[in-house]
Amino acid sequence: MTTTAQAPRFGVNYTPSAGWFHHWLDFDLDAVRADFDSIAALGLDHVRVFPLWPLFQPNRALIRPRAVEQLTALVDAAGERGLDVAVDGLQGHLSSFDFLPSWTRTWHRRNLFTDPEVLDGQAAYLRTLAGALRERPNFLGMTLGNEINQFSGAPHPDPDRVTPAEVEAWLRRMLAACERGAPGRLHLHASYDAAWYLDEHPFTPWHSARLGAATAVHSWVFNGTAQRYGAHSTATTQHAAYLVELSKAWADDPARPVWLQEVGAPAPHITAEDAARFTGATVEAVLDCPDLWGVTWWCSHDVDRSLADFPELEYGLGLLTTDGTVKPAGARLAEAAAEARRGWQPPEPRGTAVVVATGDEVTSPRRALCGPGGPVYEAFMRLAEAGARPTTVLAERAEDRAHLAARGITEVVHPSDVRSLQPSPARNGACRHAR
Repeated sequence: MTTTAQAPRFGVNYTPSAGWFHHWLDFDLDAVRADFDSIAALGLDHVRVFPLWPLFQPNRALIRPRAVEQLTALVDAAGERGLDVAVDGLQGHLSSFDFLPSWTRTWHRRNLFTDPEVLDGQAAYLRTLAGALRERPNFLGMTLGNEINQFSGAPHPDPDRVTPAEVEAWLRRMLAACERGAPGRLHLHASYDAAWYLDEHPFTPWHSARLGAATAVHSWVFNGTAQRYGAHSTATTQHAAYLVELSKAWADDPARPVWLQEVGAPAPHITAEDAARFTGATVEAVLDCPDLWGVTWWCSHDVDRSLADFPELEYGLGLLTTDGTVKPAGARLAEAAAEARRGWQPPEPRGTAVVVATGDEVTSPRRALCGPGGPVYEAFMRLAEAGARPTTVLAERAEDRAHLAARGITEVVHPSDVRSLQPSPARNGACRHAR
């Protein structure tokens, strides 16, 4: 069966099998090639990679040429194996560790989002990385940084305070720097779910859904979802699909692409024995979301247990072990990718929309109602459990006939009209924040 629409992309966040992201200190291109061979063997088509900002720009006026050369060599190695590459810039934050250059901390403490000199340095760095890759046909584009919104407020122990207006100015400038370096590529930014669920967080849904070439969502069910509803619940397996559809409430473009840029099966909330089932169910749910750009699993390889101080769940999130053995979740994702590419049929529009009333649509001060346990979340999941295919719409647009028609919405429901879910007995886990 032939179709005119392309199937969503399937890829993985690349975690080097040896040395984790510290591999940039002892860069071994042969080891990278071997990792990419194991990723390509799964039938995936792209990787997201993470230069460590302090290693690439150790001084505000020094972007190390050798580090940039190593990044371009990595991108070329991926291309030789049929893999496209998305590059994150300001790392930033990875798996509970912060990586910030010394010229922003302690004696040189300056706000990451508002200090003029820091902004000049960040923009130069992003422009340099993008410019170095602009001629590579397999370079997808830049993400400004991994969940960099976690630096802007609680629960970070030393946040760089910023307002939503200052966030917008920062995002626009950094995205413009990427565009100058490599015009026309997929440049975007990515937040962890505080942007969607945390009241008055300075990075807002409006920022995610309006700025950049696509909307990125990161879906982690250890944010209270699996704890509250249970691993096998609709509320857990549909969490990623929910975030994709929640983002559309704020988008101006009815066909704006949404990238599920991170999703994984974290133990103990999802057991190792259950990871393949969770992977398949999550992907099946999200593939029923119109305008999905792609699914990028976290992560490619497990973290070597010789490395200390990671949260326990981080060690086993890979699709492959450190020696390249495919784990059950990896085999299931490979199978799902192959299934999706065979005779892909784009999903029909989702006709039932749950009303989202978070206050002002730009700053959305009341976002907790969208999170696990909140009325929007529970209404969406109850509808999904009943066999509906729900989406969301802002209260400000709930009676805008042109907007509803453009999205294929034929029914609007308020959360109060939908019966609440009954929480699982295992509801008292700690909520996750940023990774």
